[in-house]
Amino acid sequence: MIYLNCDYAGGVHPNILKRFMETNDETSGVYGFDHYSEEAKNKIKELCNNEDLDIFFISGGTQTNVVAISATIKHYQAVISCDTGHINTHECGAVENTGHKIVTLPNRNGKLWAKDIAKLIDAHHVQGMARIHDVQPRMVYLSNSTEFGTIYTRKEIEEIYQVCQQHGLYLYIDGARLGYALTAENNDIDLEFLASHCDLFYIGGTKIGAMFGEALVVVNPEIRKDFQYNLKLRGALLAKGRMLGIQFLELFTDNLYFDIARNANNLSTKLRKALVEKGYELTVNSPTNLTFVVMSDEKLMELSQDFAFEVISRHDDYSKVVRIATGWDTKEEDIDALIERL
Repeated sequence: MIYLNCDYAGGVHPNILKRFMETNDETSGVYGFDHYSEEAKNKIKELCNNEDLDIFFISGGTQTNVVAISATIKHYQAVISCDTGHINTHECGAVENTGHKIVTLPNRNGKLWAKDIAKLIDAHHVQGMARIHDVQPRMVYLSNSTEFGTIYTRKEIEEIYQVCQQHGLYLYIDGARLGYALTAENNDIDLEFLASHCDLFYIGGTKIGAMFGEALVVVNPEIRKDFQYNLKLRGALLAKGRMLGIQFLELFTDNLYFDIARNANNLSTKLRKALVEKGYELTVNSPTNLTFVVMSDEKLMELSQDFAFEVISRHDDYSKVVRIATGWDTKEEDIDALIERL
């Protein structure tokens, strides 16, 4: 079986496993206070071209979102997300469980638009005294790449950040698949840009070669105060923190993180081109490692004998929308085998 249902079905990049073995007999500081974690943080700061950052390594994406949001806004405040946002659709109410409502806006190809955020805030303020009966919008959440594999442009993030600054909102960017976004064709942003256009964001490792782990970058000094207390409170402070630090140290050595993400994107591009040539309908114009295609029930049943896909929805009485994901470990011969069977 060839698993193309998600980008974390595979194992761990060999460089990371090798480093684990090389350092296994060592003892070090705990809870992230070790030299590996420090070196990894320095590499990220260098890529962000900003030394004035706090970086926290956390084991998973849901934990990271819960920690980031709950540490930043108060209980009567809400986070704005598009309706397809990961915190709204794939995290089992984890954010709401911390006492924070998610206010949703319709997605536009998987993305939030600045003008929609501004309209929501204006509508909240126009209520006058009555607005105290509603939750107070205080944070904007977006992911890059999105749940649809689409990416934000420099201009789009600039416009969203400007709206956030005008209305006193924090901007938080979920980067579970950030590597795929930053290496996508026509992408025009980098880590340095992100570090100057949001209050906090995270760099995903779980979906890009790591055994587990995300690197949460806290830019806004206002949020950093007592941040580690919330990290501990939420059960997100890993005792053997060096295991996270080692992974990000390896991922950001010799451009590995970006190289493996780019390779996954290239394989998806090859697949999408073949799908179009064979007459399949793509439902999303994704430039990253996620492909969304309409596939007949008959063809899906045939291919599912050898390939694992993620069924997103029913398209009509005879077909479904299927997501095909490539990852760091996807082999070109596997994609070629799929193309041959289409």
